[in-house]
Amino acid sequence: MKNVLIINAHHYYPFAEGNLNQAMVELAERELEDKGYTVKTVKPSEGYDVEQALADHTWADIVILQSPVNWMGVPWSFKKYMDDVYTAGMGGAMCNGDGRSEDAPKKNYGRGGTLSDTKYMLSLTANAPAESFNDPDEFFEGKSVDDLMFPMHMNFKFFDMQPMPTFMAYDVMKNAEPEKDFERFKQHLHENF
Repeated sequence: MKNVLIINAHHYYPFAEGNLNQAMVELAERELEDKGYTVKTVKPSEGYDVEQALADHTWADIVILQSPVNWMGVPWSFKKYMDDVYTAGMGGAMCNGDGRSEDAPKKNYGRGGTLSDTKYMLSLTANAPAESFNDPDEFFEGKSVDDLMFPMHMNFKFFDMQPMPTFMAYDVMKNAEPEKDFERFKQHLHENF
């Protein structure tokens, strides 16, 4: 049996109440529990205890970050969670400092992670259509979703967590197709868990 921590990073905005992200979280909970996983879900915007959050990360075999793409990143309440929890985790729970030593102060930055056996998956929702990615003539200038979310990947890499394929629900505000997104997400979970 494996443990899965789902972080619902959505933060309420009047134009985006979080229903889709919550539905994605609930779908993942059902699908993974049906496969025998033990699932715990947290929502940083509703508050958190730093020590419990650290314990959740060390308990988890897999961390799923369910988040809207908000101004090309994650919502501020999740950024605050990272500042509080991940900084506290540098004391050994998630990494041993930044990986450098006094003997080699210029080498091994970002190599102090202690969660080598933990995987992570980004599951994202965005207003941008799929066609705006991977095309040099479109807004993201040929960049992929993973290019856009590079800072998040680096945050998890800092703890030596291993990536799983990213999932993205596209165009969720202007041309939403939630049933198709749910089916694609189920397939994504089936293929990767």
